[in-house]
Amino acid sequence: MNKVHHTAIICSNYEVSKQFYLDVLSLEIIREVYREERKSYKLDLALNGDYVIELFSFPNPPERPSRPEACGLRHLAFEVDDLEKTIAHCKKHQVIAEPIRVDEFTNKRFTFIADPDDLPIEFYEK
Repeated sequence: MNKVHHTAIICSNYEVSKQFYLDVLSLEIIREVYREERKSYKLDLALNGDYVIELFSFPNPPERPSRPEACGLRHLAFEVDDLEKTIAHCKKHQVIAEPIRVDEFTNKRFTFIADPDDLPIEFYEK
């Protein structure tokens, strides 16, 4: 792994959370999109020019017991050079990755695994 790529957070009140991350934490907006098919905002935020947080809204998100569209931390993401190599490494340790997906905004490939407590971990290809 190279570095933490971003942290994704699903909020219960988008406008309140957006104001907090912009005004209280002084993060900067990289991109804000509304995904009509999901009735969801996605706000990409930066700290000192570095991409750090994806803030999501979903209509009536459930509490944390379910995943992945629940309030709270959505997943932790790590940037990797080679997604197939990373998946193979995980498989050697009996950790199975989900099918590879492609980010609709960046066209980058990514996949998810789960830690022992079922916390979603994303590997995002550089």
